[in-house]
Amino acid sequence: MGFGDLVGKAKDLAKEHAEQVEGAIDKVGDVVDEKTEGKYESMVDKAQDAAKKFAQD
Repeated sequence: MGFGDLVGKAKDLAKEHAEQVEGAIDKVGDVVDEKTEGKYESMVDKAQDAAKKFAQD
């Protein structure tokens, strides 16, 4: 099993559990914002959006 196979498997699992994945992404972003006192909020939001898009594709 190569790296591409692992990525494909991860995407399949993310699609199957989309609500849970998106909830986890939101929680992680909230924790990062809290720990950094919002200093990197715009970057965190972009990363959250990218992660959610990856999970949906």
